[in-house]
Amino acid sequence: MIKEKAPGKLYIAGEYAVVEPGNSAIIVAVNQFVTASIEASDLPVGNIISKQYQNNVLSWRRRGSELVVDNRDNPYHYILSAISIIEELAILMDRKLKTFNLYINSDLDSSDGKKYGLGSSAAVTVATIKAVAKFYNIQLTKELLFKLASIAHLDVQGNGSLGDIAASVYGGWIAYQSFNRDWLNSMRRTKDLEDILRTPWPQLKIELLTLPSDLKLLIGWTGSPASTSDLVDQVATTSYQETDSYHEFLNKSAACLRRMIVGFHEADSSIIKHEISNNRRLLQELSLFSGVQIETDALSRFCDIAEKFDGAAKSSGAGGGDCGIVIMQNANTPEKMINEWRKNDIQPLNLDIHHVTEIN
Repeated sequence: MIKEKAPGKLYIAGEYAVVEPGNSAIIVAVNQFVTASIEASDLPVGNIISKQYQNNVLSWRRRGSELVVDNRDNPYHYILSAISIIEELAILMDRKLKTFNLYINSDLDSSDGKKYGLGSSAAVTVATIKAVAKFYNIQLTKELLFKLASIAHLDVQGNGSLGDIAASVYGGWIAYQSFNRDWLNSMRRTKDLEDILRTPWPQLKIELLTLPSDLKLLIGWTGSPASTSDLVDQVATTSYQETDSYHEFLNKSAACLRRMIVGFHEADSSIIKHEISNNRRLLQELSLFSGVQIETDALSRFCDIAEKFDGAAKSSGAGGGDCGIVIMQNANTPEKMINEWRKNDIQPLNLDIHHVTEIN
């Protein structure tokens, strides 16, 4: 049995702006994982079994090189897309396609199935590609894994920056600059996979960062799962996107992220904390002009409580619920802050940073 895993993620800063090519975000990988296990099947039918989906079994067959699913209306779209893209590469490498059983297990969600907003769709895509690649004896670099997972994820979701894919692949703290997805869509229509993987992707940049040793990250969950793709679509379809205010938001976010990345390079905690708070204000402005609720009442309470205890806080990811993050000094004891969160129905999440070393 081959087993591979991929971590979840949390956005620290740069949400929404990073959807536009060339804009940046800071993201961190956390120590909660999706695990994909794979074994060969002696039968003409393969199965995908996921604890995420109440152990529903999805059966599939081969029709030539095509993977054919009996039930089109299923929750396994990201898994199937991941299998499809790595098998497209396997064919280019003259690997013989085989039938297999794939088992998916996730601890990115709560015990009752509620989503924490840790990027489960990205993690399951990455974990599946890693497992199937090892099954076919395909060596992956981080860059190759990122590109394959990005193609698979974008084929399903259709929007987003793919920063959560980068976090699952590279681990730790990263500065991620998004690539031009229109270029990728055009390449998928006109070029084969080998050309796409070999070609540098316009504007893509991924840099590992180190959090200054005097800072710590704390996370709280408001208990209101939100759909990233839905919220991104809402901002994308609003007329606000065509206004000067939106372009001003993009410029301000880019400047904020540049300063924050300098703060990481120089281990300047005051810069990082200041720009976290600044990024919160920028997202509030975006929410006001777009009419899309990013910072819910619960997230506002979360942030306001953190600021009382000298923490720099904001919503994480698309907002609309899910998680908030706090950066605060190590010297500050967070117990009183956490107790106040609990009084406001905010659940602290005991997560650590996950660092990725090698893939295979």
